[in-house]
Amino acid sequence: MKVNVRVKPGSKKGPLVESAENRKLVVYVREAAVDGKANEAVIKILADHFDVAKTRIKIIRGFSSKTKTIEIN
Repeated sequence: MKVNVRVKPGSKKGPLVESAENRKLVVYVREAAVDGKANEAVIKILADHFDVAKTRIKIIRGFSSKTKTIEIN
């Protein structure tokens, strides 16, 4: 399954996953977008949200962008 995600790094609201229009998700993380820390936090939050292992979640597009495409196996 592929999911489009909009990431909000450095958010005081996080960690949180919200639904947005067009089957997109908005993920709020407290970690800053430095050295991949926000990406790691996104993977962890989505693993908890979808109740799967972190190893089953992979960023396939947008590694250095706020808009990402995530693949969940």
